[in-house]
Amino acid sequence: MITISPLSPANFDAVVALRVTDEQRPFVASNVLSIAQSKIWNYLVPVVITESGSPIGFVLYGEDPESHRVYLVRLMVDHVFQRRGHGAAAIRLILAKLQEAYDCREVFVSVVPGNHIAGRLFRSEGFSPTGETDEDGEVIYYRKLDESGHPSLVF
Repeated sequence: MITISPLSPANFDAVVALRVTDEQRPFVASNVLSIAQSKIWNYLVPVVITESGSPIGFVLYGEDPESHRVYLVRLMVDHVFQRRGHGAAAIRLILAKLQEAYDCREVFVSVVPGNHIAGRLFRSEGFSPTGETDEDGEVIYYRKLDESGHPSLVF
């Protein structure tokens, strides 16, 4: 069973040890960098994707203080656990968590150009390109949530 847990001293070492494939490395920031960013920019929240209580991935999210957009900033699943539906399951859990935490009606994510795996995953979970890029040239996607705040494929 896939769950989302807080980052803690008990799971920190396991989260830092998680890795993507060599081919994915140019597209995904390390978990150490993401955790450090969450300490500098206190609106960023690090959480852990777990399967049966063991860390298998990492998520960083938050509400941008300038745009007030709620972002799924980072999502990574360890290479050993990829291609099993864990990323999609984590996205669904995070969408529900974001709606509850921020009472938002849409969620944004940015994807590094060339990261076709992430683009496919987010599109399969109902995200669409906004036509915008961020300051780093990443393509911004968004997903609307229905009025109840639950993920919806209706745009």
